[in-house]
Amino acid sequence: MAKYDKADLERRMKGAVESLQHDLNGLRTGRANVSLLDPITVEVYGAQMPLNQVATVSAPEPRLLSVQVWDKANIAPVEKAIRSAGLGLNPVTDGQLVRLPIPDMTEERRKELSKVAGQYAEKARIAVRNVRRDGMDDLKADEAKKEISEDDRKRSETEVQKLTDATVAEIDAAASAKEKEIMGQ
Repeated sequence: MAKYDKADLERRMKGAVESLQHDLNGLRTGRANVSLLDPITVEVYGAQMPLNQVATVSAPEPRLLSVQVWDKANIAPVEKAIRSAGLGLNPVTDGQLVRLPIPDMTEERRKELSKVAGQYAEKARIAVRNVRRDGMDDLKADEAKKEISEDDRKRSETEVQKLTDATVAEIDAAASAKEKEIMGQ
């Protein structure tokens, strides 16, 4: 049976792009975005839980996030988790509501975040190239086992390369858009 599976390669490359989008959404751009708090986990009830499972997160204003904690007992752990997340946010507690004013970003911080976005994009490109290599290896193995002809292999390799190029272009576009957003352009 042939090892090469175009649908699997497409799925894996799409996964790399989705992972990049998730990573980029976590980068702060100076505007309040509820996805900024997605990576935060809170230690409550003796377990680590995502913030969105112990509170409602909203962005009532462009430069403010609010976290409505459901259980009063969880306010201190939520505050602690937000402070230690390394996002540069300073929680202000008001009853069961935790306000997170989004500070202005310095030019230096913007450049740092822009570099991080570039690193995320490169990680995604590497993942796509690894998927491409796996596909090419599978095609060569199929040809060696005489399951496909040399012409079929070359045709499929061209397809894999086109898929790779399209996916890398998608990654570059996403990273470029995020860098412009971070730099405030």
